[in-house]
Amino acid sequence: MKRLSALLLALVLAGCESVSYYAQAVGGHMDLRTRARPVNELLADPQTAVDLRERLAFAQSVREFASRKLGLPDNGSYRSYAQLDRPYAVWNVVVAGEFSLEAIESCFPVAGCVTYRGYYSREDAERDATHARDRGLDAFVYGVPAYSTLGMFDDPLLSTFIRWGDAEVARLVFHELAHHVVYVKGDTAFNESFAVAVEREGVRRWLASTGRSSELAKFLQTREREREFARLLEATRSRLEALYRMPLPPEEKRARKRAEFDKLAANPVYKRHAGGYLGGPNNALLAAFASYSQLVPAFERTLADAKGDLGVFYERVRAMSKLDKDERTRRLEAQVSGVSTTLR
Repeated sequence: MKRLSALLLALVLAGCESVSYYAQAVGGHMDLRTRARPVNELLADPQTAVDLRERLAFAQSVREFASRKLGLPDNGSYRSYAQLDRPYAVWNVVVAGEFSLEAIESCFPVAGCVTYRGYYSREDAERDATHARDRGLDAFVYGVPAYSTLGMFDDPLLSTFIRWGDAEVARLVFHELAHHVVYVKGDTAFNESFAVAVEREGVRRWLASTGRSSELAKFLQTREREREFARLLEATRSRLEALYRMPLPPEEKRARKRAEFDKLAANPVYKRHAGGYLGGPNNALLAAFASYSQLVPAFERTLADAKGDLGVFYERVRAMSKLDKDERTRRLEAQVSGVSTTLR
């Protein structure tokens, strides 16, 4: 209750728009928490559907692997389950300027400044995105199957992902638990790229340990396709960055920007990965994906420099997290270029 009281105090001190946003955030999260039941209780309940019981038992085996073999926190998260009556836990809204590839940050009492705003209702998210577009900004809305409260609460398994494929469930659990290991307020790219690096290595080790060699090969192929998609977005991003720096009339910039995004939308690689996103590609979509992929190669290189020792890797990442943001980014970018600057 102390944590909730602190958050409610933040509402009182905030402006009207912020109060409305925080009210839906607190209400949505508390609703999710009240739906959660301990997995052990559900496994013992004869009323629990057989297919759900099997998925929960599987998820618990993944949860144990996370702590025993990956050094992820052995806490109460993902040891309970909540049934939600919607396809996603939340919908995130990312907003960027008309000629900018940097997401506009929103700042909160707990998470610090992040490059998105989360809503428990898709309608609320779409309303926020429409408001941004009416102001001439680019907006991107996407559903999120799970989120982390960074250890403040025991995050539950959710119906939004429990019936995914085995590797995808494992990936998500490893990703969210990674946020409990290291989280830096105000640096979304650092936080998400670190968690993606952990999830990929975690799933690779989990599949190898369970003797699923065929699934491991498929997982690695999927990761390579993700890298191909990231390279495509980065190439588009680089061209647009150059365009936005040019001293051109706004009308010409808009025309060239439109041509770049039309080209991206027609690309087969884009269609395979993101063809279903509402509204097509824009600056906000590029900003959102950069947060999850931009620094992943740097973290993978850091893990390789640690000779695959996850404990050493976590310590080096914690050391980096204490640096000034610019210095932290410089060190990670140097890792990508092959220059080892890892703190030891």
